[in-house]
Amino acid sequence: MSRSGADLALSLLGGFRVMVDAAIAELARHGFDDVRPVHDFAMRAITAGADNASELGRRLSISKQSAARTIAVLQERGYVSTEPDPRDARRKRLQVTDLGLQVLRTGEEIFDHLREQWADRIGATELETLERHLGELVGTQPVRFDTPGWLAKGESH
Repeated sequence: MSRSGADLALSLLGGFRVMVDAAIAELARHGFDDVRPVHDFAMRAITAGADNASELGRRLSISKQSAARTIAVLQERGYVSTEPDPRDARRKRLQVTDLGLQVLRTGEEIFDHLREQWADRIGATELETLERHLGELVGTQPVRFDTPGWLAKGESH
């Protein structure tokens, strides 16, 4: 039975969702029960250079106000802090704290473990084949959630 392109897109999204949901649950078991996917995306964008709410909003394709709310939550939870900008004392720069970096590292370890579980379920060779095919179809660089406008392409703001 042939499936539609929409079915394929939903299956790929479903795979992403299953892995992310499992990772969030495992992060909670590691003591990080307050982390959500958007927090990971935001901390990765901050480590990649988004050092203020405007830049974070651009990289995540969200409003500056939404970025500021996300930053406030991350600061409250100790995952992000601000420091004076050495080039402009009036300006504060965002940075991911040691605790935030620990969350990111723990998340990466969890995703590695989830990948191993998938390999156990379908076989390491099958998973490697799937990854190779996905690489051919979507490119070798992973999708970056901190790329400006990736969600809002073609939309006007």
